[in-house]
Amino acid sequence: MSLPSFLWLSASACPPARWDLRYADWTIVFPEHRKEAPDPLPALLDWRPASRPELWSGIVEPETIVAVGVDDPADRERLIAGGLGDAVGTQIVLVELAARLLRLEICAGKLPRKRAIGPLELDLFYRDARDGKGWIGLHPREFALLWRLAETPGLRVSRRELVRDVWRLDHLPETNSLEVHVSRLRAKLAISRCAWLVRTHPDGGYYLAEERLTKSFSRADMLDRQVAIGNGVLADP
Repeated sequence: MSLPSFLWLSASACPPARWDLRYADWTIVFPEHRKEAPDPLPALLDWRPASRPELWSGIVEPETIVAVGVDDPADRERLIAGGLGDAVGTQIVLVELAARLLRLEICAGKLPRKRAIGPLELDLFYRDARDGKGWIGLHPREFALLWRLAETPGLRVSRRELVRDVWRLDHLPETNSLEVHVSRLRAKLAISRCAWLVRTHPDGGYYLAEERLTKSFSRADMLDRQVAIGNGVLADP
């Protein structure tokens, strides 16, 4: 799955929670594992005096770096003038920090922020989907499932692939967590009359439908109707 990854450049082992993009389902990469990661990667440079790394300038290109914890406006101006992609203060919120990294040219060319699927538009920044009326309120895991299926529309994605790419597990769990998330995802899609987007493959796993079936009702079509009836959109015949 092509969800974003970021390089953490700091003398501290992990980012503080307010900067930790893993809470937004990004993947963290540490300098010692840099060669194992896809190239190139956007990087967060910890500029706090006690955590600022001594050797960072040669690890990645400066335009791929967002320095975080730079509270002095003069320092921010100097770093950006020196070629860094961006520099932000200590109190930046997680959503804004993610947006700053996504704005870097390295991310813009590598990963689309938005994807159109059927009547919906997926937005990687907000980790939600919207129809003509507004956001449909996806849970981050539901969004990750839908985004993963949208990467290969019409093609089967096995349970093992989904568990690996969305849950980041190398083994199939004994629970039915995947099926529960798919069911909840379909229920939310059904409110926008598009539960048909996520279909169960005859060989197992799921796939993203490229067009709605018109000759017969699928289980997703039935769910669309049931949810629509429950919300007063349709009258029960």
